Amino acid sequence: MTRKIKTLNAISKQGLSRLPDTYVVGNDVTDPEAILVRSTDMHKLEIPASLLAVGRAGAGTNNIPIKAMSDKGIVVFNTPGANANAVKELVIAGMLIGVRNVVPALNFANTLQGDDEYLHKAVEAEKKQFVGRELRGSTLGIVGLGAIGSILAESALNLGMKVIGIDPEITVEAAWRLPSQVKKASSIEELVKHSDFISLHLPLLPTTKNLINAERVKIMKKGSVLLNFAREGIVDTQAVIDGLNANRLQAYICDFPTNLLRQHPRAVAIPHLGASTEEAEENCAIMVADQVADYLQNGNILNSVNFPNIAMPRGSRYRLAIANANVPNMLGQISTALACAGLNINNMMNKSRGELAFTLVDVETEIPQPVIDQLAAIQGVLRVRYLPS
Repeated sequence: MTRKIKTLNAISKQGLSRLPDTYVVGNDVTDPEAILVRSTDMHKLEIPASLLAVGRAGAGTNNIPIKAMSDKGIVVFNTPGANANAVKELVIAGMLIGVRNVVPALNFANTLQGDDEYLHKAVEAEKKQFVGRELRGSTLGIVGLGAIGSILAESALNLGMKVIGIDPEITVEAAWRLPSQVKKASSIEELVKHSDFISLHLPLLPTTKNLINAERVKIMKKGSVLLNFAREGIVDTQAVIDGLNANRLQAYICDFPTNLLRQHPRAVAIPHLGASTEEAEENCAIMVADQVADYLQNGNILNSVNFPNIAMPRGSRYRLAIANANVPNMLGQISTALACAGLNINNMMNKSRGELAFTLVDVETEIPQPVIDQLAAIQGVLRVRYLPS
């Protein structure tokens, strides 16, 4: 079956090659059933009536209007963990940049003028001002222990560091991944007081905006290094600048340049390179392409940020995929409508997530259009798709 997918950014060819040959894919596609996106801001884009799914090739989804998509029964996917190693490696680089005074030292070296003999003498005379510390034996505090936070903890332990962490929303799966040597902090305040390095790995939400504020900067361990490769708004930039000026912080290393940071000698703002490796882009593209294709063809959902995960092996050729509000008697109404039409249910699964739910139904015979229309008219049903194989 021909399906149309619109790309809003360049998506790795390795990912796009996972889509069936019958799919039409490109940035000029009209009336798409799915959109694949990386960083394009979709908040002001018109949502096509044809749209069934949005696939974000990355973890963060702040550039996607989730509420508007949910109201229309559009499933939004992301790719948690696909770029985790890339971000982890850059965080480790950031720790070294911060604690070894790499940027100030480079700036000093680049200002030297004269012959090599003069340069050698100047370096030996002045290098003491750039003396740093080693990672081994220091403490890393990780705020957010998901895919990135957990593998960062493991790498830090392998480097001989101590690790403490906090994540009020940690999942059972994430907890199983976490090395047993990671100590749990009871609060953000406890973590920042005892950490030589503080690394943030949280989504930007109303509850996490300015999580690192003036009060928390003031109680940080003197000489600590703050790293933010998550989202800019998690940190109050002015509070961090004040902390640097007061020598509370040794360095701030982040992925989000601003004019305030650009002007400070101990702030290093990298141009959003956390997931910018060939491997991470390929991993994200492959993961999102597989997820979107499975949803379009079978109604299965994996790694959605608005609807529940749900996957059901096909029990027949005739499948319904129903996005609906999480309200009482939804399954009863769906079952009754199918029974009244003389359709026998082979298998049925319903999963809920907050105010939303998703239902997969396999029946033994072909489903007439009037039955699909009847299901779509049930109050609380957001979208009905018929997926014969």
